[in-house]
Amino acid sequence: MQNKTKISVVLLAASAAFFTNLINKEGYKSKPYLDSAKVATIGIGSTSYEDGTKVKMTDKPINEKRAIEIAQNHVAKDEVAFRKSLQGVKLSQTEYDVYLDFVYNFGQANWNGSSMLRNLKAGQYVQACDSLLKWKYVAKKDCSIRKNNCYGVWTRQLERHSKCMGAQ
Repeated sequence: MQNKTKISVVLLAASAAFFTNLINKEGYKSKPYLDSAKVATIGIGSTSYEDGTKVKMTDKPINEKRAIEIAQNHVAKDEVAFRKSLQGVKLSQTEYDVYLDFVYNFGQANWNGSSMLRNLKAGQYVQACDSLLKWKYVAKKDCSIRKNNCYGVWTRQLERHSKCMGAQ
């Protein structure tokens, strides 16, 4: 059962379940690969290292421990701007994790301009959840269409939406 209690975002942080889900959804790859947007990626969906250096296809493989370190650093950085964007908004832990996971995938700039954020600031939690479903495109491809080879992006959005709605 999900905790539906909404509290100030300043009191929340990525949960252990967030990281477990992130690893399960992103998977771990020791060698660089191209993600569905054709961006060089390594480890657990990381496109850059802690110092901001972008991943290159020629980078050396990393072990899973290193992949987790990079991902945790990325999330910690994301959380600073994420929390700031949500000043005055109350969320449950589930909602916090869902939206932070979105930021991990789509980036802070997309979050800042999203109807999700606008709806949350207006106290429209169900509409904010529904706004997740607008994010089904990668590199101008509709990922809700299986043959576009990015269907995992869409299934992840459906899962986020389901978790979000369950918290309402």
